[in-house]
Amino acid sequence: MNELVIKGKVIGRGRPLVCVPVMERERDDIIKEITYLSQSRADMIEWRLDVFSGYDDCNAVREVLEAVTPILGKKIFLYTFRSKKQGGQAETDAETLDNLQELAMESGCVDLVDLEYFEEEHPIRKIRKLQESGVHVVTSHHDFSETPEPEVMQMLLEKMCAGGADIVKLAVMPQNVSDVLNLLAVTARFHEENPDTPIITMSMGKIGNISRLCGETFGSCVTFGAHEKPSAPGQYEMNQLLGILDTIHESNDR
Repeated sequence: MNELVIKGKVIGRGRPLVCVPVMERERDDIIKEITYLSQSRADMIEWRLDVFSGYDDCNAVREVLEAVTPILGKKIFLYTFRSKKQGGQAETDAETLDNLQELAMESGCVDLVDLEYFEEEHPIRKIRKLQESGVHVVTSHHDFSETPEPEVMQMLLEKMCAGGADIVKLAVMPQNVSDVLNLLAVTARFHEENPDTPIITMSMGKIGNISRLCGETFGSCVTFGAHEKPSAPGQYEMNQLLGILDTIHESNDR
């Protein structure tokens, strides 16, 4: 098995890493939040660019990246523009998105870029370009309306995996408990069949919040927790989440 290691953290083995999204709109608030999280127990920090008021201004984005570079330390830094179609707060054109990704490649501080695989015209080409610059890629797909049938979820994950992503991510909305069980079964199957590609999955909302806790059992390598502003329904507060995951991990080690 080839392990993905970023900043000394093995992704895909042991306790799931906890990633906390930064959902602030203004530059100073973003830097303040990243400063706080860099001193917390969070394993990863996700900057949600679609929430940033200046996401379409390359200089404004560059200023934030330059300011947080010396702050991040050993925290893995995930750089995400979530489109409205995929549950985000803004929409942009392909050129602006390309420019944002160029900034990530130039920054020297971005470890992972989230790429909405099925929204890209040439996703495989984009993945290779990012990876050649030294940045790892999370390919993602979000469905805020439903949970697709198991064979569809499996297909989505396999397509993203075949595209060469470092990590694949699938988030879905359950209508009932069976939907949650289906997602967990698909996660376990993909993890078993593709041991070299870490997977992140979650079933959103109250019905699915158990999926944010059981990644060590079913194979999901990262789970998202909130500091003050959650980025999706069903997220636990980060310290509460870390405590639960630590308890599960310690029990598994006995």
